[in-house]
Amino acid sequence: MSSVAERRFREELSSLLQRLVSVHTSTGKTYTGTLYGVDANTLSVCLANVKDESGAETGRIFINGRAILELCGLEMPFDLRSLAERLERVFPKMVRIVEEAGVIVVMDKIRVTEKGLIEGRGPAAERVQRVYEEFMREREKSV
Repeated sequence: MSSVAERRFREELSSLLQRLVSVHTSTGKTYTGTLYGVDANTLSVCLANVKDESGAETGRIFINGRAILELCGLEMPFDLRSLAERLERVFPKMVRIVEEAGVIVVMDKIRVTEKGLIEGRGPAAERVQRVYEEFMREREKSV
């Protein structure tokens, strides 16, 4: 596999961390829970707050990567690019995305993630926060 494709695969898998997923196994069982960890070598996973298809609940479960037939993200991923495009309209040529960290950097000093503003002060940071809040309101309406 090319290094670019492999890197993208791992980025996509890691983007599901701390999100609700469903795992279908070769034994015919299906587990739904929060993806808590992934072993990059074996693709084994750890799920937290797990329910199986019968509704039985478990705190944590580890599933061997060889037993996983399918892993599905059940939450819509956050659209970092769309937020960055919106910020670019307000701050032309001053916005960059650090995808592997899930961060948008504005003016090299203001940082925003899917959770909101994480670094920055002043009028520009306040404007970034307003753009983020408007983006989130529109996102909630469309869901």
